[in-house]
Amino acid sequence: MHRLLLLVFLFLAASPVSAGVPDFARTTQPRFTPADQADLDRVSAYLNAMHSLKGNFVQIGPEGHVDEGRFYILKPGRMRFEYAPPNPTLVVSDGSTVAVTNKQLNTTDKYPIWTTPLSMIDLKNNPAIISVTHQEGDLVIAARSHSSRAEGNLALVFSVEPGLALKQWTVIDAQGLTTTVNVTDIKADAQLDSSLFAISSPSKNEN
Repeated sequence: MHRLLLLVFLFLAASPVSAGVPDFARTTQPRFTPADQADLDRVSAYLNAMHSLKGNFVQIGPEGHVDEGRFYILKPGRMRFEYAPPNPTLVVSDGSTVAVTNKQLNTTDKYPIWTTPLSMIDLKNNPAIISVTHQEGDLVIAARSHSSRAEGNLALVFSVEPGLALKQWTVIDAQGLTTTVNVTDIKADAQLDSSLFAISSPSKNEN
């Protein structure tokens, strides 16, 4: 589940779209209506315009367990995901490596930032995006974390009034378990110290 949560954060922290498009985009990209395309363009512009982001989050796990904390994002690829006690988890990306630290056990698992379709924030031309819907006044973009998936396992939710804003995301893991993250008090283009994204904890366990 950590990997799927990281996928969403790294998607939000990605650089603006590059010129290249994955090969499978040409055969798996769904057909969107003009209204869908307009929505995707709008969200792409919103995400690409943000250089930094910070706010609060509330995470609801598959069994209803609730965790809270703060998050910080600085493009390209840097993020910090601080869980409030008693959860001992700290997730930090320095732009090349993601470190998941358990402060209680004093362990850190490190992962390289992997390449995924969601690393490109050109949503209209992104093969990971499979649907665009409006639900109760919100804009919901469903995606899949890998090209081999037939169905989506990621959903980004944006409020649309009074202006477009990130509101929530949901991830479904390989076992079908769902985790939802709600974000509040978001501040875009905040001044963030680079030390927030430094990985300095010793690593006892490394994948």
